[in-house]
Amino acid sequence: MTESKFNIDRQALESLLTENFFFAPSFSIYGGVAGLYDYGPTGTALQQNLINMWRQHFIIEEDMLEVDCSIMTLSEVLKTSGHVDKFADWMCKDTKTGEIFRADHLVEGVLEARLEGDAIARKMAGVVISDAGAADAADKASSAKKDKKKKGGAVVATKLEDAVVDEYKNILAQIDNYDGKGLGELITRFDIRNPATGNEVTQPVEFNLMFESNIGPTGQLKGYLRPETAQGQFLNFSRLLEFNNGKMPFASAMVGRSFRNEISPRQGLLRVREFTMAEIEHYVDPLNKDHPRFEEVADIKLSLLPGSVQLEGSTEVVQMTIRDAVAQGVIDNKTLGYFMGRIHLYLMAIGIKHELLRFRQHLQNEMAHYACDCWDAEIKSSYGWIECVGCADRSAYDLTVHSNRTNKKMCVSENLPEPLVYEKLVCEVNSKVFGPRLRRAAKPVQEHLEGMAPADLAAVKEAMDAAGKATVVLKGTAADGEYEVTPDMVTIENRTIVEKSREYTPNVIEPSFGIGRILYSLIEHSYSVRAGDEQRAVLSFKPAVAPFKCLILPLSGNASFRQPVQDVARRLRTSGVPARIDNASSASIGRRYARNDEIGIPFAVTVDFDTVKDGSVTLRERDSTKQIRASVDEVVRLVKDLVSGSTTWEETMKKYPVFETAASE
Repeated sequence: MTESKFNIDRQALESLLTENFFFAPSFSIYGGVAGLYDYGPTGTALQQNLINMWRQHFIIEEDMLEVDCSIMTLSEVLKTSGHVDKFADWMCKDTKTGEIFRADHLVEGVLEARLEGDAIARKMAGVVISDAGAADAADKASSAKKDKKKKGGAVVATKLEDAVVDEYKNILAQIDNYDGKGLGELITRFDIRNPATGNEVTQPVEFNLMFESNIGPTGQLKGYLRPETAQGQFLNFSRLLEFNNGKMPFASAMVGRSFRNEISPRQGLLRVREFTMAEIEHYVDPLNKDHPRFEEVADIKLSLLPGSVQLEGSTEVVQMTIRDAVAQGVIDNKTLGYFMGRIHLYLMAIGIKHELLRFRQHLQNEMAHYACDCWDAEIKSSYGWIECVGCADRSAYDLTVHSNRTNKKMCVSENLPEPLVYEKLVCEVNSKVFGPRLRRAAKPVQEHLEGMAPADLAAVKEAMDAAGKATVVLKGTAADGEYEVTPDMVTIENRTIVEKSREYTPNVIEPSFGIGRILYSLIEHSYSVRAGDEQRAVLSFKPAVAPFKCLILPLSGNASFRQPVQDVARRLRTSGVPARIDNASSASIGRRYARNDEIGIPFAVTVDFDTVKDGSVTLRERDSTKQIRASVDEVVRLVKDLVSGSTTWEETMKKYPVFETAASE
């Protein structure tokens, strides 16, 4: 909803990102293609730093097994996983122009625009808006009237009935819970049209999001560009288990490109057709979903939006510790809770604002076909709440379906500490009678009997005991039909079973990160302008995340500065600190500081005439703009420690006096 949006000057930010080549539309000189982007030097470095921190935070600290699997995926694999049949969004078209919309986004955008118009109308009429969010929405909507790209169309000041406002809010709170039929009913009921043309739109139809291709020259082997990195990890489960010496639980992880043929890519990096994912598949015993490190995150307080709250038409978050959320059943199990805590810590470490992060539980209709519970880490941006990380309990779905399809075991066998003794109803076939009597149906009927649930098998036994025969019905096999079994064909009886080992198919907890979405959200959270000068923008990246860590610049174009500048840059770079030189001496020192603040460089070393005399340089910190002066040796060591996090600027300021310079910023 509108009140959930983060208010910044997006036009100014987009201009900054374009001018500094963070990213740009691919093939732009040919007109570009929606949903495809190229990253420039700054954006590439920023993305790689996010990945490096992710790898340290998860793969290294959690001792995960990293893999790199094929992008091109066999159709048969994705058919088995359910993606061919179920990986789809709902699409509708302008009945006259043919313009394509994702149905839920169209409904959401139009209803949001109407609520903004209502808030403006009430404000103009002098009505006191009791809802603080709605009042804020009115202010934002007033300033957003000129936004031509608004997904709900132009905001028109039109007062709505209170009941209509409440209904719109209720719908938006659970918009992700509507299927195609439900979205179609909303489109008809509320006269949802193309915001740009006013034309009616068609009823929603399903659109599969995968890019189809052919493997090899014959075109007979069908494939897809992978929509996620997970399937490659699942198919290698047995190898990974063996590599891990058969020990459970364990996790695999992968960073790589994925592809989704989005219906209507919009909102820059937030909805694209090619993107970088970082996914973890944590394999766990389905009977024990505790986590050995749960206590490390148990007392972290998260902002949670449970499904039950959304179904009440509310988007109010609940502040709760992970310990309490698991104990009360809000979060299903400790392993899921543990990873939600670790996700929170990672997002805080890179610089996402705490108050602009929430975890929203998936509603039943939006739950992926493989998931039994799922929470999204949503980050607030100028586009609203955006899903950036999904944390799903995929149960044993993937390993089970691939095992069944290929007849390859994907399970764990563990020795039990003590033998397990129990009674079990067992079906034993008399092959001398069973085979000749049922002939070609013998094998499928036997498999059916052996796979029966205890209650169903008991019913067969009761029928044979009572009538001397029982009828078995096969469906979905090559031998569908009704078959009669008699006591001379099968024996069904209780037997004492002694198990010394246990075999099970692991469940999977999957944290899945959209790196591009996180990157863009971080940029918005880091963006600000200097007090008193709106033309001076700053990206306040944390040193570990910043694309470049240190700027080196000469005070002027004096020839005596050239060698010291190169020496400082070389020493920083060989210390592992990415450094950028700005020797455009035609610009003032203040202007050069300002334009490098725009790309988020946290520190700047200035070479001046004193450097030539005594080997000292100034070190400036981006956010405070304060400077100190020290020898090159000290400054190189300081910058290295500041970037690694071994020290902070606040600690540095306690050790060195502030250096006042005559040069104006």
